[in-house]
Amino acid sequence: MPLSDAEVDMLSQKEHADRLQYYKAFRALMVFCFVISFLTSWYRAFDGAPNAFSYLRFFVTTGILLFIVTAATYASYSYYHRTLQQDLKERTKTIETHRITKKVFIPANNTFHLYTTSRTSLSIEVSPEYFAALGEGDEVSLEFATHSRLYLGYF
Repeated sequence: MPLSDAEVDMLSQKEHADRLQYYKAFRALMVFCFVISFLTSWYRAFDGAPNAFSYLRFFVTTGILLFIVTAATYASYSYYHRTLQQDLKERTKTIETHRITKKVFIPANNTFHLYTTSRTSLSIEVSPEYFAALGEGDEVSLEFATHSRLYLGYF
């Protein structure tokens, strides 16, 4: 089933925010690589090692750390973020029907939740009218983005 314009907007905003988070995390990890190499040199200097501030050792250590950080960031990006991009490209959603296993009202924040048999979204927040109309054992249809499995809504 095709995504609505509002759902496409929501997914594109999430994709943009996630991309910025990857960029910020990668930048912080790059700085961390240089700091670790610098602290290692200071540790060697306090230990009394000759030539503790070797340029070669500093850049080799930094290069190895940067390679590890780059590989881990790319793997995480391609595993989690590409599914979201694929959803935006294909613009499809999946609708699944599940049974309600439990109804819960949370008085602290005045919200109504239905627990379902779905493995993607175990509980969903619903309106008070929908909460009153349905009982345990009834079926509810859940909408998800096809590849990223992001919850879009219910009916």
